[in-house]
Amino acid sequence: MDMSLEENYKGVFDGRVGFGVRPALLIVDFINAYVADDSPLYAPDVVTAVQETIPLLYLARQKHIPVIFTRVLYNKNLWDGGLFVQKVPVLKRMVEGEPLAEIVPQLSPLESDTVIIKQYASAFFGTPLATILTSLGVDTVILTGCSTSGCIRASAVDGMQYGFRVIIPRECVGDRHREPHEANLFDINAKYGDVVSKLEVIDYLHRL
Repeated sequence: MDMSLEENYKGVFDGRVGFGVRPALLIVDFINAYVADDSPLYAPDVVTAVQETIPLLYLARQKHIPVIFTRVLYNKNLWDGGLFVQKVPVLKRMVEGEPLAEIVPQLSPLESDTVIIKQYASAFFGTPLATILTSLGVDTVILTGCSTSGCIRASAVDGMQYGFRVIIPRECVGDRHREPHEANLFDINAKYGDVVSKLEVIDYLHRL
Protein backbone atom coordinates (compact mmCIF):
# COMPACT_ATOMS: atom_id res chain seq x y z
CA MET A 1 0.00 0.00 0.00
CA ASP A 2 1.42 3.38 -1.01
CA MET A 3 2.30 5.27 2.19
CA SER A 4 0.81 8.53 0.94
CA LEU A 5 -2.48 6.75 0.39
CA GLU A 6 -2.32 5.09 3.80
CA GLU A 7 -1.56 8.40 5.48
CA ASN A 8 -4.46 9.99 3.61
CA TYR A 9 -6.83 7.41 5.14
CA LYS A 10 -5.76 8.10 8.73
CA GLY A 11 -8.25 10.18 10.64
CA VAL A 12 -10.86 9.65 7.94
CA PHE A 13 -11.34 5.88 7.55
CA ASP A 14 -9.50 4.47 10.57
CA GLY A 15 -12.38 3.88 13.00
CA ARG A 16 -12.93 0.59 14.78
CA VAL A 17 -16.20 -1.24 15.29
CA GLY A 18 -14.67 -3.49 17.94
CA PHE A 19 -15.97 -6.74 19.39
CA GLY A 20 -19.44 -7.01 20.84
CA VAL A 21 -20.76 -9.43 23.45
CA ARG A 22 -22.48 -12.11 21.37
CA PRO A 23 -20.45 -13.41 18.41
CA ALA A 24 -21.11 -15.93 15.68
CA LEU A 25 -18.54 -17.59 13.43
CA LEU A 26 -19.44 -17.30 9.74
CA ILE A 27 -17.49 -19.58 7.37
CA VAL A 28 -18.14 -18.52 3.78
CA ASP A 29 -17.68 -20.94 0.88
CA PHE A 30 -14.76 -23.01 2.10
CA ILE A 31 -15.64 -25.65 -0.47
CA ASN A 32 -13.59 -28.21 -2.38
CA ALA A 33 -13.59 -26.05 -5.51
CA TYR A 34 -10.97 -23.78 -3.96
CA VAL A 35 -8.70 -26.45 -2.48
CA ALA A 36 -8.70 -29.26 -5.07
CA ASP A 37 -5.58 -28.74 -7.20
CA ASP A 38 -7.37 -29.93 -10.35
CA SER A 39 -10.19 -27.38 -9.94
CA PRO A 40 -10.34 -24.24 -12.12
CA LEU A 41 -10.96 -22.24 -8.91
CA TYR A 42 -7.99 -23.71 -7.02
CA ALA A 43 -6.23 -21.15 -4.81
CA PRO A 44 -3.23 -22.10 -2.64
CA ASP A 45 -3.89 -19.18 -0.30
CA VAL A 46 -7.38 -20.56 0.36
CA VAL A 47 -5.84 -23.90 1.32
CA THR A 48 -3.79 -22.03 3.91
CA ALA A 49 -6.82 -20.06 5.13
CA VAL A 50 -8.74 -23.31 5.64
CA GLN A 51 -5.95 -24.67 7.84
CA GLU A 52 -5.80 -21.42 9.82
CA THR A 53 -9.57 -21.60 10.46
CA ILE A 54 -9.53 -25.09 11.99
CA PRO A 55 -8.48 -24.00 15.53
CA LEU A 56 -10.88 -21.05 15.38
CA LEU A 57 -13.77 -23.39 14.56
CA TYR A 58 -12.74 -25.75 17.34
CA LEU A 59 -12.67 -22.93 19.89
CA ALA A 60 -16.01 -21.52 18.72
CA ARG A 61 -17.63 -24.90 19.30
CA GLN A 62 -15.98 -25.18 22.71
CA LYS A 63 -17.46 -21.81 23.62
CA HIS A 64 -20.90 -22.75 22.23
CA ILE A 65 -20.78 -19.87 19.77
CA PRO A 66 -23.14 -20.19 16.79
CA VAL A 67 -21.32 -21.57 13.74
CA ILE A 68 -22.79 -20.87 10.32
CA PHE A 69 -21.43 -22.18 7.03
CA THR A 70 -22.36 -21.09 3.52
CA ARG A 71 -21.93 -22.91 0.24
CA VAL A 72 -22.97 -22.00 -3.29
CA LEU A 73 -25.48 -24.34 -4.89
CA TYR A 74 -27.79 -23.99 -7.88
CA ASN A 75 -30.72 -25.87 -9.31
CA LYS A 76 -29.67 -27.85 -12.36
CA ASN A 77 -31.67 -25.53 -14.60
CA LEU A 78 -29.51 -22.67 -13.23
CA TRP A 79 -32.46 -20.27 -13.13
CA ASP A 80 -31.53 -19.29 -9.58
CA GLY A 81 -28.07 -18.29 -10.81
CA GLY A 82 -29.35 -15.45 -12.97
CA LEU A 83 -26.65 -13.40 -14.64
CA PHE A 84 -24.06 -14.46 -12.07
CA VAL A 85 -23.55 -17.87 -13.70
CA GLN A 86 -23.38 -16.13 -17.08
CA LYS A 87 -20.67 -13.80 -15.83
CA VAL A 88 -18.79 -16.62 -14.04
CA PRO A 89 -19.53 -19.79 -16.07
CA VAL A 90 -17.54 -22.09 -13.77
CA LEU A 91 -20.31 -21.60 -11.19
CA LYS A 92 -22.59 -23.73 -13.38
CA ARG A 93 -20.83 -26.74 -11.89
CA MET A 94 -22.05 -25.87 -8.39
CA VAL A 95 -25.07 -28.21 -8.38
CA GLU A 96 -26.17 -31.04 -6.11
CA GLY A 97 -23.92 -34.06 -6.48
CA GLU A 98 -20.86 -32.07 -7.58
CA PRO A 99 -17.98 -32.87 -5.16
CA LEU A 100 -16.41 -29.46 -5.76
CA ALA A 101 -19.50 -27.82 -4.24
CA GLU A 102 -19.10 -29.66 -0.92
CA ILE A 103 -17.66 -28.03 2.21
CA VAL A 104 -14.05 -29.06 2.79
CA PRO A 105 -13.71 -32.14 5.02
CA GLN A 106 -11.32 -30.34 7.39
CA LEU A 107 -14.23 -28.10 8.44
CA SER A 108 -17.13 -30.53 8.22
CA PRO A 109 -20.29 -29.05 9.78
CA LEU A 110 -21.78 -30.73 12.82
CA GLU A 111 -25.49 -31.19 13.45
CA SER A 112 -25.29 -28.25 15.86
CA ASP A 113 -24.02 -25.97 13.06
CA THR A 114 -26.12 -24.23 10.41
CA VAL A 115 -25.45 -24.53 6.68
CA ILE A 116 -26.91 -21.83 4.44
CA ILE A 117 -27.20 -22.26 0.69
CA LYS A 118 -26.54 -19.11 -1.29
CA GLN A 119 -26.52 -18.23 -4.99
CA TYR A 120 -24.69 -14.90 -5.01
CA ALA A 121 -21.62 -13.29 -3.48
CA SER A 122 -22.98 -12.02 -0.17
CA ALA A 123 -23.86 -14.53 2.52
CA PHE A 124 -26.79 -12.22 3.35
CA PHE A 125 -28.30 -11.75 -0.12
CA GLY A 126 -31.41 -13.87 -0.59
CA THR A 127 -30.70 -15.95 2.54
CA PRO A 128 -32.08 -16.06 6.12
CA LEU A 129 -28.68 -15.20 7.60
CA ALA A 130 -29.61 -11.79 9.03
CA THR A 131 -32.79 -13.23 10.57
CA ILE A 132 -30.88 -16.12 12.13
CA LEU A 133 -28.24 -13.84 13.63
CA THR A 134 -30.81 -11.38 14.96
CA SER A 135 -32.94 -14.13 16.50
CA LEU A 136 -29.85 -15.46 18.29
CA GLY A 137 -29.00 -12.03 19.64
CA VAL A 138 -25.71 -11.94 17.74
CA ASP A 139 -24.00 -8.56 17.48
CA THR A 140 -20.58 -9.65 16.14
CA VAL A 141 -19.84 -11.65 12.99
CA ILE A 142 -16.42 -13.27 12.84
CA LEU A 143 -16.08 -13.62 9.09
CA THR A 144 -13.84 -16.26 7.51
CA GLY A 145 -13.77 -17.91 4.10
CA CYS A 146 -13.23 -16.98 0.48
CA SER A 147 -12.81 -15.21 -1.72
CA THR A 148 -11.63 -11.96 -0.15
CA SER A 149 -12.38 -9.82 -3.20
CA GLY A 150 -15.79 -11.40 -3.81
CA CYS A 151 -17.90 -13.19 -1.23
CA ILE A 152 -15.96 -11.94 1.81
CA ARG A 153 -16.10 -8.31 0.76
CA ALA A 154 -19.80 -8.55 -0.20
CA SER A 155 -20.65 -10.26 3.09
CA ALA A 156 -18.67 -7.69 5.08
CA VAL A 157 -20.49 -4.80 3.41
CA ASP A 158 -23.91 -6.37 3.98
CA GLY A 159 -23.02 -7.40 7.51
CA MET A 160 -22.19 -3.81 8.43
CA GLN A 161 -25.32 -2.54 6.68
CA TYR A 162 -27.46 -4.97 8.70
CA GLY A 163 -25.93 -3.59 11.88
CA PHE A 164 -23.45 -6.33 12.81
CA ARG A 165 -19.88 -5.77 13.97
CA VAL A 166 -17.82 -7.47 11.27
CA ILE A 167 -14.48 -8.89 12.39
CA ILE A 168 -12.16 -10.58 9.88
CA PRO A 169 -9.22 -12.64 11.15
CA ARG A 170 -6.67 -11.91 8.42
CA GLU A 171 -5.20 -15.41 8.30
CA CYS A 172 -8.61 -17.03 7.85
CA VAL A 173 -9.59 -15.53 4.49
CA GLY A 174 -8.07 -16.16 1.08
CA ASP A 175 -8.25 -15.37 -2.60
CA ARG A 176 -6.80 -16.56 -5.90
CA HIS A 177 -4.41 -13.61 -6.20
CA ARG A 178 -2.48 -11.73 -3.55
CA GLU A 179 -3.04 -8.20 -4.92
CA PRO A 180 -6.87 -8.14 -4.79
CA HIS A 181 -6.74 -10.01 -1.47
CA GLU A 182 -4.62 -7.31 0.17
CA ALA A 183 -6.45 -4.42 -1.51
CA ASN A 184 -9.83 -5.67 -0.34
CA LEU A 185 -8.66 -6.33 3.20
CA PHE A 186 -7.40 -2.74 3.28
CA ASP A 187 -10.72 -1.43 1.99
CA ILE A 188 -12.84 -3.59 4.31
CA ASN A 189 -10.80 -2.45 7.29
CA ALA A 190 -11.16 1.17 6.20
CA LYS A 191 -14.94 1.16 5.77
CA TYR A 192 -16.85 -1.96 6.73
CA GLY A 193 -15.28 -3.88 9.61
CA ASP A 194 -12.11 -4.65 11.51
CA VAL A 195 -9.36 -6.78 9.96
CA VAL A 196 -7.38 -8.22 12.85
CA SER A 197 -5.04 -11.12 13.58
CA LYS A 198 -6.40 -14.57 14.31
CA LEU A 199 -4.70 -14.40 17.71
CA GLU A 200 -6.73 -11.30 18.59
CA VAL A 201 -9.94 -13.15 17.76
CA ILE A 202 -8.85 -16.20 19.75
CA ASP A 203 -8.05 -14.00 22.75
CA TYR A 204 -11.50 -12.41 22.49
CA LEU A 205 -13.20 -15.80 22.37
CA HIS A 206 -11.23 -17.06 25.37
CA ARG A 207 -12.42 -14.04 27.37
CA LEU A 208 -16.12 -14.72 26.74
